[in-house]
Amino acid sequence: MGNSKAYPVLRTDDASTAYTQARRLCALLEQEDEVWLTAELRTTGEVRRMAALLPGGTFDHTRTRTDPVTGRYVEFDLDVTTADDAALEAHLPLDLTEEVSAGNVVARFAKALGDGAAAIEWHGRWPDEPAADHYGSPPYDGVQVVFHGDRAQRGRWTEEHTVFVHVTKFGDLSRARKLAAHIGGEVLGEPQLGW
Repeated sequence: MGNSKAYPVLRTDDASTAYTQARRLCALLEQEDEVWLTAELRTTGEVRRMAALLPGGTFDHTRTRTDPVTGRYVEFDLDVTTADDAALEAHLPLDLTEEVSAGNVVARFAKALGDGAAAIEWHGRWPDEPAADHYGSPPYDGVQVVFHGDRAQRGRWTEEHTVFVHVTKFGDLSRARKLAAHIGGEVLGEPQLGW
């Protein structure tokens, strides 16, 4: 199997621009198979917004927690839709992960984000372009916007937001350059480990 190669093609301090440019790249996908949303939620307000938007979302501790007596892993088992603020506060920060269908929930998710790191991943298939020796490569192809980060895999928090194009596990720099040019960007460094 392996992982896709993720090429950073845009970095900006404006989250709306990052989202808009990522959507422009998604329009080039021949097919869009699935969308994954992830977010680090730092406040009870952020948890409440996301629980209202994605009531079936998977919420979990951001960092592994263990019971101080038994040493066993502690699972997050609160119902975020009914827990009071004090109960939620004791578990912050939380991670949210959810697969959704393409649609307006994705745009509402992007608008509801707080200051924690987050990402939207559109998995799909780039069209075949035999003349350029480019071929679609599901499950590797797609677009990702990382809010407050510069890594396709979780990394350090930054002020900036980064858009990535994902291609075959072998990489395809010329396709990444072509996709970057579509949004007036360029490949901003070496490929990273993708999904």
